[in-house]
Amino acid sequence: MSRIGTIARRSFLIGSAAVLGGVAFGTWRFLTPYPNPLQDSAGDKGGVITPYVVIDQTGVTIITPRAEMGQGIHSTLAALVAEELDVPWDQVQVMHGPPAKAYYNAAMLEEGVPFAPTDDSWLARTMRHAMAVPAKFLALQITGGSTSIPDGYEKMRAAGAVARAALVQAAAARTGLPADDLRTETGAVVTPDGTRIPYADLAEAAAAADLPDMPPLKARADWTLLGKSLPRVDIPAKSTGTALFAGDVRLPGMRFATVKMNPHLGAAMNGYDASAAETMPGVERIIPLTGGVAVVAATTWHAIQAAEAIDFDWAPAPYPASSAEMRDQIAQSFTPERLDAVMREDGDITTATGEVFEADYHVPHLAHATMEPMQAAAHLVDGKLTLWVGTQAPGLVQQHAAKAAGLETEAVDVHTTVMGGGFGRRAEVDASVLAAQVARAMAGTPVLVTWSREEDMTHDMYRPMATGRVRATLTAGKVESFDFSTCAPSIMETMAERIGIPLAGPDSTIAQGAWEQPYGFANYRVSAYRAPKTVPLGFWRSVGASQNGFFHDCAIDELAHLAGADPLGFRRDHLIHDPSRAVLDAVAQMSGWGTPRPGRALGVAYCLSFGVPTAQVIEVEQTEAGIRITGAWAAVDVGVALDPRNIEAQVSGAMVFGLSAAVRGEITFAQGRVEQPNYWDYEPLRINQLPDIQVQVLESGGPIRGIGEPGTPPAAPALANALFALTGTRARSLPLSKTFSFA
Repeated sequence: MSRIGTIARRSFLIGSAAVLGGVAFGTWRFLTPYPNPLQDSAGDKGGVITPYVVIDQTGVTIITPRAEMGQGIHSTLAALVAEELDVPWDQVQVMHGPPAKAYYNAAMLEEGVPFAPTDDSWLARTMRHAMAVPAKFLALQITGGSTSIPDGYEKMRAAGAVARAALVQAAAARTGLPADDLRTETGAVVTPDGTRIPYADLAEAAAAADLPDMPPLKARADWTLLGKSLPRVDIPAKSTGTALFAGDVRLPGMRFATVKMNPHLGAAMNGYDASAAETMPGVERIIPLTGGVAVVAATTWHAIQAAEAIDFDWAPAPYPASSAEMRDQIAQSFTPERLDAVMREDGDITTATGEVFEADYHVPHLAHATMEPMQAAAHLVDGKLTLWVGTQAPGLVQQHAAKAAGLETEAVDVHTTVMGGGFGRRAEVDASVLAAQVARAMAGTPVLVTWSREEDMTHDMYRPMATGRVRATLTAGKVESFDFSTCAPSIMETMAERIGIPLAGPDSTIAQGAWEQPYGFANYRVSAYRAPKTVPLGFWRSVGASQNGFFHDCAIDELAHLAGADPLGFRRDHLIHDPSRAVLDAVAQMSGWGTPRPGRALGVAYCLSFGVPTAQVIEVEQTEAGIRITGAWAAVDVGVALDPRNIEAQVSGAMVFGLSAAVRGEITFAQGRVEQPNYWDYEPLRINQLPDIQVQVLESGGPIRGIGEPGTPPAAPALANALFALTGTRARSLPLSKTFSFA
């Protein structure tokens, strides 16, 4: 198939209409910067030099407009600016900043281009760069897709460099010395005679003058902060209990609320009887909402207790009532009519004549299960709404909360707090919309709306249920053909309906983590099938790669055993990407692959997701109490490692996230309702069930990559492959606790 034909068939994640709309704005509009969102609010507080740098007498504040969910992104983004600004790390202050078009995520749409991350051709590079055009005009200020670092790597350093040049320019004007005779260090401009002029003394003049052209960025050899493991800026406040989460907001006269929504997701509320709840202690008001109610009370506990006392008449679910029916619906969707896209078609699958291997794999729905439940504080007064919320998408929150409150967007202020986990769940706007509706009903009174754990778990936007089918052939121990099909309902279809952004064309998340794998199979096809819409779906950590990584790698492992080959060597022999082979070599050395270990067994998995080749090895042991995970190793290549210790932490956390889902994670539906309302039904792995995790960070020097998600996809297949090596039993469905007994 021709290159252009392949592109046309794959289409784009954001849809052709959005691409054409962006291009129509033209080069001038694209190159014109958005206004600095800090200038109007700065007042006389000091120098707002760029949208990312504010300097006053209290010091240097760096604006890091991506959500801090525990992943340490505020620290790394701040270090990008501080490096070029020549500011000591202990003098850096960090703020999230307001919702603003200036903070759009230019890298967010790159994952949707029809080119594998390993494709470094001119056409692939051009298309990736072109995605910055619709990204700018969509102005999506979003944290997700492991894009914060790829998006910020150049722009944040540039912001620091321009701010430093502006300060030098101001110092030159003050001293009458040529700018070239001045230097900067540790937060000051230094003259040839050693006189130090602190940045704070120059900030107002620097902010008032026209910004200079961007100077050259520092060479890596000159970095003093980047490339090192720095103390995280969020840890002291979190360790002392002074970090502000949405649930910590307290305002004079504040009331506390919770919501109770139809457990048949998306269905209406026919009616309710709140007579018992209205007489309970502390209850002040019952507010009807679309699909449910809010209970306002003196405390959150009073509100939750009263919500449980309300008798509801719920409309039925608009989707199949049980998980079994949903699974059957997916199985019946591998048809030409449901084909969403052929994402890869190398060679000709029909010409293969070798030994045939066929297998089906399946995964269930999964919840995000963030430690902090959904919550938001809201205050509507004098026609202005203020929200305090942990969100991955403050711009979308502002827009949708304004609509819910009957206001113009400009009448809504959003304060983005730190948050107790996101994993994609806080890219949604539902918690903010409900808080805005309650605030509208309680105009003049601030209100904190907190969901119960049960409401949170049973009203998620779930990782989709999915099925993978593989038909492959082996000849002389090598893969001759690999025909991979995957089927799931579309995440983008349900999300587009919720946020009101029109999307056209195939949904690339259905085959994400499958079609871009750098295996050199001569005949290699990846097909994505779109099952009918069921329950609300959302971005779950690593999105489509979370299921396709399991399907794809488990099939590779089965083929290795069928060929009588070493599983790690089999993968290495078929990969055609040097960094991918390197992470396999690294994890083999770390784990002692090939070394006899009586009573224990190893499993390996590999997945390229979000541009990061990741290899993992899991060790398991059979004990009297059940199977234990006794070892875990991972190797990743992020291109350029800005903070090695934080990368290691992210990979470890993502690995635990994936292992927990692999062992026990499952959301099921019966009579249209979720059956797992709390952690005791959806239990993550405990610390005593996890081994020490060792991570090696490689740097091939390729494009810089984010690391929040790539550690998740290989975890489930590595464990499943280890269990096969230990027991001889092959599990093709998750969770693994349905097949094996774990200690």
